Amino acid sequence: MTSLDPTAFDAVVRARHSVRGYRPEPVADAVIDAAFQTALWAPSNCNVQPWLVHLVSGARLRRLGQAMIAQAQGGKPAPDVPMDTAYRDEFRKRQIGSAVALYGAMGIARDDHAGRTAAFLRNLDAFGAPHAAFVFLPEGFGTREAADLGGFVQTLMLALTAQGLGSCAQGALSLYPDVIRAELGLAPGPQLMCGIAFGYEDPAHPANAARTDRVSLAGMVTRHA
Repeated sequence: MTSLDPTAFDAVVRARHSVRGYRPEPVADAVIDAAFQTALWAPSNCNVQPWLVHLVSGARLRRLGQAMIAQAQGGKPAPDVPMDTAYRDEFRKRQIGSAVALYGAMGIARDDHAGRTAAFLRNLDAFGAPHAAFVFLPEGFGTREAADLGGFVQTLMLALTAQGLGSCAQGALSLYPDVIRAELGLAPGPQLMCGIAFGYEDPAHPANAARTDRVSLAGMVTRHA
């Protein structure tokens, strides 16, 4: 196996963070293609590569975002995969800590319901990013293949980071799959799992000041010798 610099990889992993504010200029196709070419090498069970990606950019992404915002303001979410998990115990604490960091960075108080609603709706416009990748699980696959798809999403975001781009994996972009299918002319069948906003980070956007921590190694890994 070729010898690699582990510190360089560690730097890419730690540099990746959820970007929620972007500069408007588009990313060159060659840069996007380079990141996706890297992501194609993500591992999967039996190398079936259970993912389909629809890349939406520019004005079409803005129209799609506005359509989802309109749906959110007048109807209920209907994701292909129900988002009904109730976080408990330490997982709930992590969720709350993440929300505190994000809303605190944006100066939105806990009781500012209008501010929180506006912040949520920005999710549906991919935070104004010039590009978004909508990742689907092909028809007939289940939890095992969904785990493989998660590995592809992680690999893609790391590849985007290595190209100097910001990204954010968004469950919110999967809340209205029928709107996305209608806007993009997609047939039913594949399940929309998530969307990934990406582009050049706007360091001046307050949301991008939010940072979250991680549990200790001892708190995550149990060793058996």
